Amino acid sequence: MAASVVGVQLVGAPAVQAAPDPKLQVTGVTLDRTSVAVSGLNTVAVQVRVTGGYDSDEPSLENMPLNVWLQRTSGTGPRTLLVSTDLPRVSGTTQDGVWAGPVYVPSTANGTFTVFGVTPGPLAVYESGPMPPDPTPVAGPALTVNGSHLPKITAKVTPSTVPFGSGFTITWAVTDSATGAPYATRIRVLLGIANQCDDNQGGDTPLTSSSGTVTKVYPASAGDALVCLRIHGRIWDIAALRLLVARPGIVSAVPSRTSAPVGTIVPVTGNVLGAPSACKVLLQRLYGASQWRGVSTGVVRQSGRFTLSAQPAYKGLIPYRAYFPACGRYQIGISKVFYIRGL
Repeated sequence: MAASVVGVQLVGAPAVQAAPDPKLQVTGVTLDRTSVAVSGLNTVAVQVRVTGGYDSDEPSLENMPLNVWLQRTSGTGPRTLLVSTDLPRVSGTTQDGVWAGPVYVPSTANGTFTVFGVTPGPLAVYESGPMPPDPTPVAGPALTVNGSHLPKITAKVTPSTVPFGSGFTITWAVTDSATGAPYATRIRVLLGIANQCDDNQGGDTPLTSSSGTVTKVYPASAGDALVCLRIHGRIWDIAALRLLVARPGIVSAVPSRTSAPVGTIVPVTGNVLGAPSACKVLLQRLYGASQWRGVSTGVVRQSGRFTLSAQPAYKGLIPYRAYFPACGRYQIGISKVFYIRGL
């Protein structure tokens, strides 16, 4: 990832988070193999089989699929969760049946995954609808994934620090992490902004060049939105990079009064453009000819505003400035110098 962005390689999915379905009873989960080798942008189907049923005779459960969840238990690949396709019931009854189908495993799952639960499907219901339930717990089998030639996504933002109100360009690159070279074929990617970085709708879908790159010009409005490159898989992304572009630190500060008796506290209010809330701001005072030292500390509020405290230490004209240290994607910023006369 280029130094000009704040981003993260992400290949997971929304966390499941509600009580397990009390009607679902799972008696066992099996996989058709214990290990699998996956290279590059490929996925390999591993067959999964669930036995169990619902403690209910509701007609709505007759054709309801199941989804099997696996979580990383060792290894260092970027993916932390796997989920099966919507598994149809292939034999038995709703109360005592067998559900079966594949889980598609990408190379980015390099490591060991263990089945930990089962949820009612279909997955698509939860993408834009109700909160998905927690999986019904299962002490299931493990799958060792030998991933190789994993995709690496990088981004070069131009300009490296994007001014407020200006557009920018990102050159994205997809390479083989093992060789540092592009893959042998051009890759269909999704370039998204904001919700397009998580939803399965919208965004541009260009092919990378033979060198593994793709360039997009973004409007000024995208400067404060998540932008991304995603490589789609069978269910979730094989790999993705989501990032926020770097912003300049633009700081202003004004004292509540320009003179005060020595020792009097003078409030200093200011603003940081972009409202990087919870970031620190320092009030600095000039010592000697060139040494600026901190004398007060504040925190940027959600509004972008902050308050500092000056306290004239001697009689005469005293130079102050607000100093904003680099914070997240925001660069160092320094306000104009202002003066308070000690009386």
